[in-house]
Amino acid sequence: MGFFDKLFGKQKEENENMTEKLNIGIILGSTRQGRVSPQVGEWVKGIADQRDNANYEIVDIADFKLPFLGETDGTEPGIAAWNEKLANLDGFVFIVQEYNHSITGALKNALDFAREAWNDKAAGIVSYGSTGGARAAEHLRGICGELKIADVRTHPTLSLFTDFENGSEFKPQSLHLDNVNAMLDEVEAWSTALKTLR
Repeated sequence: MGFFDKLFGKQKEENENMTEKLNIGIILGSTRQGRVSPQVGEWVKGIADQRDNANYEIVDIADFKLPFLGETDGTEPGIAAWNEKLANLDGFVFIVQEYNHSITGALKNALDFAREAWNDKAAGIVSYGSTGGARAAEHLRGICGELKIADVRTHPTLSLFTDFENGSEFKPQSLHLDNVNAMLDEVEAWSTALKTLR
């Protein structure tokens, strides 16, 4: 095979990879009993599923039964399954709840149980709490930088006072729809661009 055949063959392969749909994981950041993150995650997925550029799926940290980092020999099957799941995704949407001005311990633990599987991918953040979860989201952005995750600017924030009934039943205001779609636009665009680095 000549030089130009190799060059154009590689370009064709790259073009085919670029036309494949992205796989985006909607990561539920809480594992506690009575959590509301599944409601928020399904709402985001419902919006995302009306779009055409990516396949979206719920990724529930609780399903992987991760041990605490540093208190394991690393052989638990959930650790390998978690890393494999992340490796097969092109981007993420984190569903983040604020605990004491930060993210949950479960989410931090899950973030720390992977490294390369996060690298050179994009992420959006949907947060909730008494102040919209903004402080937790800001902490998450710092962690994303260390893990080489490019977090997008648009950030839907949900209030426990106006978007949840009795603090447990999720009833989002319609004004959030535009913000979620704008965030997903950014996640899809950045995930497409970053795919060329991997």
